[in-house]
Amino acid sequence: MLASFAALLVFQCLGEGITFALKLPIPGPVVGMLLLFFSLVAYPPLLDKIEATGSELLRHLSLLFVPAGVGIVAAAGQVRGHWLTVILAVVVSTLLTLAVTAAVTRAVMNWQQRREQGQDAGSGDDHA
Repeated sequence: MLASFAALLVFQCLGEGITFALKLPIPGPVVGMLLLFFSLVAYPPLLDKIEATGSELLRHLSLLFVPAGVGIVAAAGQVRGHWLTVILAVVVSTLLTLAVTAAVTRAVMNWQQRREQGQDAGSGDDHA
């Protein structure tokens, strides 16, 4: 578990390094997750090695929001007078996230359905 946790941290650090070196406007952890995704696509056995650690991290995901919550409370004074803007940003970003999630889910479900139909057509009933 320690080795797979280290692997996840390596991907995050690589993402941070790439973002810093190329001065990208994307957060380093996002780039790291993309690198991890492409690594999993290129080398599927990697999933078996990191799945347990990823599941354990997801089980305790709520604890990872504590620092963000503290930061929001600490910065609350700076947003005074901008509540309408903050609320509008939260609502718009939430709606966009839901729309993108729905579109990706639909695309993946369609892709899986086409793939299953292709496998069914490939197996055929040649028992006659």
